[in-house]
Amino acid sequence: MFKIIKYTRKRNETTSETESEQSLNYIYVTTRSPDTDVKIDFCDLRLVLFFICSRSFVPSVKLQIDPDVVEDQQQDLERKKLKVKEVHLTKLLSTKVAVHSYVENLFRSIWGTQQGKAPHAIKYFFDFLDKTANEMKISDPDVLHIWRTNSLPLRFWVNILKNPQFVFDMEKSPQLDGCLSVIAQAFMDSFSLSETQLDKNTPTNKLLYAKDIPKFKQEVKEYYNQVRRQQPITDSGFKAFLQEESKKHQNEFNEPAALREIFKFIQRYFTQIQVKLNQNGAPTELMEQLTHVRDLFYGLKSCSWS
Repeated sequence: MFKIIKYTRKRNETTSETESEQSLNYIYVTTRSPDTDVKIDFCDLRLVLFFICSRSFVPSVKLQIDPDVVEDQQQDLERKKLKVKEVHLTKLLSTKVAVHSYVENLFRSIWGTQQGKAPHAIKYFFDFLDKTANEMKISDPDVLHIWRTNSLPLRFWVNILKNPQFVFDMEKSPQLDGCLSVIAQAFMDSFSLSETQLDKNTPTNKLLYAKDIPKFKQEVKEYYNQVRRQQPITDSGFKAFLQEESKKHQNEFNEPAALREIFKFIQRYFTQIQVKLNQNGAPTELMEQLTHVRDLFYGLKSCSWS
């Protein structure tokens, strides 16, 4: 049997320390065969490899690596990773400085107000959340903050920030996706109520905007307070606003395409819609209108020219 007891490095005492031959690889081995029982101390690694590759030695090989050598290799690997991380962090910081003014303008255009007034849709929706909280006797301001944040910034704006191709005719490359994810994370942190604890394990994307997040959080709170202090919008005023907006964009939508999507929904969930309407005590006329719409679509679908 051929057994490698220990892997080490033996200094060549006959050469100078500046010579490359001073640190040849040596191992401490024992060899056993039917004819020999020889113990070799500090054998040259090249010689051992020759024995292993020869036909006369086809035994199992057990290798026990010196733990000191393993520890040195692990430390070298960690140092290399740290150096690479430091290089990337420097590039990230310079890139962040270059685009910071654009990011700030983007964020403030989202939670900013024109002439001290938020859009009618946002004001009406936030008032609806406040009314719902009063009906449920919820007085915790943090709950209202979370409701507003989950309904508008996190559900609507973050999706657009991470996927600009939904709005613009463009392609999103993997590199751009990574950059937008960092900006979107900073945007979400600006609405968070919890304080971010920074340590050595904190992701780099959180470290980039760590100094800016407290300022953004304060601006978000002021924005919510400003919307709450704004004059309420009546139901009639909001309906008039929606009608005016519809007139502005009446020629921009494909109505037949929208009707086809509605038909697909009715066709797929017609039974569930009927059951839900019966459970809620819906008027009979509404059920008849739903059936009429479905039959009308089926009639159009059966026409050869439709």
